[in-house]
Amino acid sequence: MTQIDAARAGTVTREMAIVAEKEGLDPEFIREGVAAGRIAIPANIHHASLSPEGVGGGLRTKVNVNLGISGDLADEAEEWKKVEVAFELGAEAIMDLSNSGKTQGFRTRLIEKSPAMIGTVPMYDAIGYLEKALVDITVDDFLRVVRAHAEDGVDFVTIHAGMNRRTIESFRETGRLTNIVSRGGSLIFAWMEATGNENPFYEFYDDVLAILHEHDVTISIGDAMRPGSTFDATDAGQIAELIEIGKLTKRAWDAGVQVMVEGPGHMALDEIAANMKLEKRLCHNAPFYVLGPLVTDIAPGYDHITAAIGGAVAASSGADFLCYVTPAEHLRLPDVNDVREGLVATKIAAHAADIAKGVPGARDRDNLMSDARRRVDWEGMFEQALDPVKARRYFESAPPSTDGTCTMCGKMCAMRTVNTIMDGITIDLGKEL
Repeated sequence: MTQIDAARAGTVTREMAIVAEKEGLDPEFIREGVAAGRIAIPANIHHASLSPEGVGGGLRTKVNVNLGISGDLADEAEEWKKVEVAFELGAEAIMDLSNSGKTQGFRTRLIEKSPAMIGTVPMYDAIGYLEKALVDITVDDFLRVVRAHAEDGVDFVTIHAGMNRRTIESFRETGRLTNIVSRGGSLIFAWMEATGNENPFYEFYDDVLAILHEHDVTISIGDAMRPGSTFDATDAGQIAELIEIGKLTKRAWDAGVQVMVEGPGHMALDEIAANMKLEKRLCHNAPFYVLGPLVTDIAPGYDHITAAIGGAVAASSGADFLCYVTPAEHLRLPDVNDVREGLVATKIAAHAADIAKGVPGARDRDNLMSDARRRVDWEGMFEQALDPVKARRYFESAPPSTDGTCTMCGKMCAMRTVNTIMDGITIDLGKEL
């Protein structure tokens, strides 16, 4: 049985018990959430090294890292360095978005080693895996690639099934500034236009679900029509697709397949909360997985910041899973440092949202950090830091002349002054200076 099959049968699986322990919640709460579709536990039966995580209502906001081999930078060793950063900083998920050549070897080694859940977009792999031109790929070919990823042990797959002929009609009638910016969505759109056929993942959705059910792979229903600019946010194409995704969500649950729904994209700050509520309403409270949203379009080189701002608002308004964005977004394949910067920014957004949502235990680490700061305990501060390596490097790069301070305030450190007074010792900063 899949996780959702077991939950509906009243069984608390090993994975549900682990998630409950991690979250500090009753296992029955997790089981009920999985049974209702509010919580997903992506856990392929072949992924032996997985440390299961729950995504959904009432749980900590999870963070995903994208990486993978590209045609221009096919350096597998470099991708493994990015994987190590993801492990080091505690990413709950890694999406292998490799899109050039034979990607199965990297993917299977990643699954073998990774405690994080692994996601893929089979559409990216189709051309290299099948060694065919896009227009020559058949429906059976597409399904064969989905099956290959499921058999390899992938925990969730992005399937752009909501972009059907009705969605495309809305897109064409209303127009867009940036058209279709989803890579997977653009490939399917190109295939549909070239062949005159319906989206194969929509037309043969039940066949896709049968493959995913066999291996307990969660479907992450991709947003092919996500806005690629703030101008296009919440337009007819995006909403038409979301309506279709809501229908597909119920069909997946009926087939015993867990669901996550993917969302925008680029979006002005004041639209984000409403979009989160809209997704939850139209998609029956399925877990929501968002890229950003990026709240402005003019910050190339800093889009990890624009995405973190949007991600914090999105997650505090109901999103459950944030896909990181790096400083290299829109510019190049990210390097290892980009991955670190993007992941930390997104972890900050997720944690800030968990505090706002009142997730149990979310403030505990902040309280420990504040206590260490009060005591001017540098090692304690580094221990609680999201990125202790960078925090330590900054502190040690400019050693203070007085113990218990840093070079920002020196002997005028407020913590040091008040601690000294509270200990009953008179302090005269004028003489010390």
